[in-house]
Amino acid sequence: MAYLLALDQGTSSSRSIIFNETGQLIASVQQEFRQIFPQPGWVEHDASEIWQSQLATCQQVLAKAGLQAADIAALGITNQRETTVLWDKKTGQALANAIVWQDRRTEAYCEQLRQQGHAALIQAKTGLILDPYFSATKLKWLLDHLPDARRRAQAGELAFGTVDSWLAWQLSEGKLHVTDVSNASRTMLFNIHQGQWDQELLDCFDIPAAVLPEVLPSSHIFGETTLFGKAIPIAGIAGDQQAALFGQACFTPGMAKNTYGTGCFMLMHTGENCPTSQNGLISTAACQTDSRTQYALEGSVFIGGAVVQWLRDGLKAIQHSPDVEELAASVPDSGGVVFVPSFTGLGAPYWVPSAKGAILGLSRGSTVAHIARAALESIAFQSTALLQAMVKDAVFPISELRVDGGAAANNLLLQFQANLLGIPVIRPKITETTALGAAYLAGLATGIYQGIDECASLWQMDRQFLPTMSRDEAGTLMQNWEVAIGRIR
Repeated sequence: MAYLLALDQGTSSSRSIIFNETGQLIASVQQEFRQIFPQPGWVEHDASEIWQSQLATCQQVLAKAGLQAADIAALGITNQRETTVLWDKKTGQALANAIVWQDRRTEAYCEQLRQQGHAALIQAKTGLILDPYFSATKLKWLLDHLPDARRRAQAGELAFGTVDSWLAWQLSEGKLHVTDVSNASRTMLFNIHQGQWDQELLDCFDIPAAVLPEVLPSSHIFGETTLFGKAIPIAGIAGDQQAALFGQACFTPGMAKNTYGTGCFMLMHTGENCPTSQNGLISTAACQTDSRTQYALEGSVFIGGAVVQWLRDGLKAIQHSPDVEELAASVPDSGGVVFVPSFTGLGAPYWVPSAKGAILGLSRGSTVAHIARAALESIAFQSTALLQAMVKDAVFPISELRVDGGAAANNLLLQFQANLLGIPVIRPKITETTALGAAYLAGLATGIYQGIDECASLWQMDRQFLPTMSRDEAGTLMQNWEVAIGRIR
């Protein structure tokens, strides 16, 4: 039996998961790390904490599974995307905290670029909407604000990367400065049509090419790590949402998945066709297993499961995140309460970076249970807005939605989601599809799997949620949601 190790480096925790060759989860270890908020709108991580937590979970999961490095056929990396790390090539030390994808500090600069008329060119080349979410403006901020950083970057002394590049560098002890197409496509510096870094974009953001990693397919033997004893090939890299699309076996155009994590991310595979959204979505590179570029339409919700963390940590309404389902189920509906959790601005399809969170429709009869219910429903409302935008773009019909991520364990949420969408919502037996996608990519590169059809055959359904609400009622609820969005805009 061959085993595959997946490093799943997320926004709030690092996980290491071992799968066997049939896609069964053998062992998993997770470790949370600090979220740093230096001032309103700023979100940072300590890059060394990211690495140390990821390394610790790797060591622990091997011990938990009773395996040695020699038992691991290959290692795959999947990661929180857009989060930006700048480090010294000699020491391997980050120059500053990583700037997280949720960070909004560069909004004024983005607005300046919009005013100068750069948004259309950026979208045409990258598929992305000009927003602080992506890496380019974060990297420019670091080069502009860290002493001597720009000169050192131009001299080739510094390395930039998203978290996948940072982990590959550390795992290889400084031998690898690499990324894959799915992560590169999130930087706002990568031309997704030509499949390469774009000099015109580098000039626009004033980024020296010397800091950039090499871009390779997602399934590829990048190098190896010898940190665990015997050498293990690093053979798969993909941004977390593209990895989840792969792990859900959404390999054909029109297949879609939604991941309910810190944020919510809905992706629809579009094959070799790269559509341009007219409805606030972005085009992005999907996982690439050979020379053919694959694409997806994506909608990103900035605050998904994080609203439950806020109920736990901010409002102190629950002790543990899973408690939210019981609290929300204690009332039949939200009692007219609508919760718009735009703590870090509104993402797709609205794109209102300055939006703040709001709870609307409160009455004397409102309780914390109604707020909890409205919080859960907000995740489904935001995801429905994404799917409706995809349908309007009408690239392919969507007949079902495959779901994963931490909040996909919440039956109340998934039933409400199916009711709003009017199509089946399907949860797989293995909900760790992000890590599974990374494992599949590594397995394909090293010959554990002969092709994507073999990976698709391993996918299994756990439960299907069918719509039980009339389309009129669902339509009224969505109208109420859009009214609430209008109020906070």
